[in-house]
Amino acid sequence: MAVVVAGVAASGSSAFGQRPTGARRARMERSPQWKDGRFENPQPLHNDVWRALRDWFGASDERRPRGPVPTAPVDARRFERPPESGLRVTWFGHSTLLIEVDGRRVLVDPVWGERASPLSSLGPQRFYAPLLPLHELPRVDAVVISHDHYDHLDLPSIQAMKDWRSAFIVPLGVGAHLEAWGVPEDRIVELDWWESTRLGDVEIVATPARHASGRSPSSGQNRTLWAGFAFIGPAHRAYYSGDTGLFPGLHDIGARLGPFDLAMIEAGAYNRSWPDWHLGPEQAVRASRMVRAKVLLPVHWGLFNLAYHTWTEPAERVMVAAQKADVKVAVPMPGESIEPGALPRLTRWWPAVPWRTAEKDPIVATGTGPAAVGVGEATP
Repeated sequence: MAVVVAGVAASGSSAFGQRPTGARRARMERSPQWKDGRFENPQPLHNDVWRALRDWFGASDERRPRGPVPTAPVDARRFERPPESGLRVTWFGHSTLLIEVDGRRVLVDPVWGERASPLSSLGPQRFYAPLLPLHELPRVDAVVISHDHYDHLDLPSIQAMKDWRSAFIVPLGVGAHLEAWGVPEDRIVELDWWESTRLGDVEIVATPARHASGRSPSSGQNRTLWAGFAFIGPAHRAYYSGDTGLFPGLHDIGARLGPFDLAMIEAGAYNRSWPDWHLGPEQAVRASRMVRAKVLLPVHWGLFNLAYHTWTEPAERVMVAAQKADVKVAVPMPGESIEPGALPRLTRWWPAVPWRTAEKDPIVATGTGPAAVGVGEATP
C-alpha cells in the first residue's frame, strides 16, 4: 500500500506546483487578505462534511452525459474576423473562455487536459475532447487564471503555452506554479484584489471573490490567492467571477467597475453542504444583478462532474431564475461564440433529463441575508 501511495504522489508531484518563496512570498504577506500564514475571505466558508456524505447517496445518475454532448464546430478562421460589436466570447466548456474585447484577446482558465486532477488516470474526466487544438487558437494577448484549483489551472495546458509571448495574469502566489512549469518570470503578472494591469487600452482588474485555493496537502490550503477579473476597454466592459460564493463585495465590483456588457459567472458544482464555495444557479443570477451586468453567461458547468446534481441542472435553473428576475441570459453551446449586443435566440441545446428545482434543493450562502448583501440588486 505504501508503494502505491508513493507512486501516486510521485506521478502528481509536478502537477502540485510550487509553493511561493522569496520576494513573491514577501509581497503576499503584505496583502490585506493575508492573515496568519494564508489568505482569508472576509466571510468564512461553511462546510458540512456529514451532510455532504449523506447527499452523496442521493446523487443524480445523470451527473455525466449518457451520450455525446452537442458542441459547435470551431474553425480557427472564425477568429480572423474581429467581432462586429467589439466584444465576443467563446465558451469552451466549464470556465474556459476566449474573450475578445476592444481589439484584445484574453484566454481565461484554459483547461485542455483530460482530467481536472493531478493524475492522468484518476479524477474528473472531461465530457468531450477539446474543441480546438491549442496551437490553432488565435494569438492571445494574455492568459488569465482565476485560482490554482485543477479545473482552472491545468498543468498540460500551461506546459503547452509556456513559450507563447502572451502575458500570464494571475492572483498573488499563483505565479510560483507557472514559473515551476516553465513560464518565464518576466511574462507573469501577479495581482492582489483591486490591482490592475493593462493590455494596451484594455485594463484588467483582479476583483474579490469568496473561495479558496490549494493543489495538494503538502502545499496547504489558501497559500495562493483567488480572484475574479474585470476587463475594461474603451468601449466595452466584461466581468468573470472566477469561483465564488455569494458575498457583499459583488456590489462593490458593480459600483466601482460596472455596469458590464457581459458577466461570465459560475453557476455549477454546487451543493447545500458547501454553500459558500460556489454560487449555484439562483445566486449566479442574483450576482449578475449585484455587479450590474446587462447579460449573464453562466459558466463552470458542462464539462466535468464535480458535484451531485444533474449535469444539465445549472442551465435549467439559471433559465428559470433569470426569467423570474428579468435578467437577460445567454447559454451558448460549447464552442459557440456570442456577442452580448446581438444575442442569438436562446435554445436548449442540452438533453432533457430530470433535475431538482431551487425549491427542492436551495443553495443559500451563509451570511448573505438582506443586512449583509443588500435588499434589492442594482440594474445596469
